[in-house]
Amino acid sequence: MENLLQLTGIRASYEGQEVLHGIDLNLPRHRILGLVGESGSGKSTLARVITGLLPADAGEMIFAGEPLGVNRPRELRRRMQMVFQNPEGSLNPRHTIGRTLTDAMCFHGVPRGEARERAAGWMRRMELPEDSLERYPSAFSGGQKQRIALARALAVEPELLIADEPTSALDVSVQLAMLELMKQLQKETGLTVLFISHDLGVIAHICDEVAVMRRGEIVERAETTAFFRAPQTAYGRELLDAVPAVKR
Repeated sequence: MENLLQLTGIRASYEGQEVLHGIDLNLPRHRILGLVGESGSGKSTLARVITGLLPADAGEMIFAGEPLGVNRPRELRRRMQMVFQNPEGSLNPRHTIGRTLTDAMCFHGVPRGEARERAAGWMRRMELPEDSLERYPSAFSGGQKQRIALARALAVEPELLIADEPTSALDVSVQLAMLELMKQLQKETGLTVLFISHDLGVIAHICDEVAVMRRGEIVERAETTAFFRAPQTAYGRELLDAVPAVKR
């Protein structure tokens, strides 16, 4: 299976302390890989290294056959998007939703008229009100804001989406609807997704594979069904034992 992203020996530090200790990880095209682990294991740090928000101290990253450096051209940044746990970070409270979406597309070379049409189309796909583009973030619920943040990321047609705890702040019913939407969009677009979560129930629902992270290292990886049936490491079994309802 062809890899879209391949990481080799990635080391990174945060506030003077090494957090990632030689990460080796590949992301096959058109698959959803779940990255799980306890808080502080380095999951979000790894996401920030991949997207270039945090520099790596050592190691190599290859994206679509090309090395990822510190200075990335605009086109490369378009092909790799991220959705955060808190959508407020990507929604300017002073800008309408229409401006937020169209500015993102225009930044990557889409003519403004076309960007406006695309933005309207994404509001329909996200099952949001027709007048959403004219409204401000404060007019929307948390689940709606996360849908808008997802639309903003997908509107520029990326190849890789990194979703860092995108449903953890939502209630259960809204969370399920968001997961179903992401699964549907992934199938429609052929996205490759790195889905980060501490919630194994969420991982079981949406991911094709699971990679387990502990103390800055990948300690286990398996197909989702195989992992939930029989984890191969003691730490993997500990994670499942904490939430027996998701065992398979």
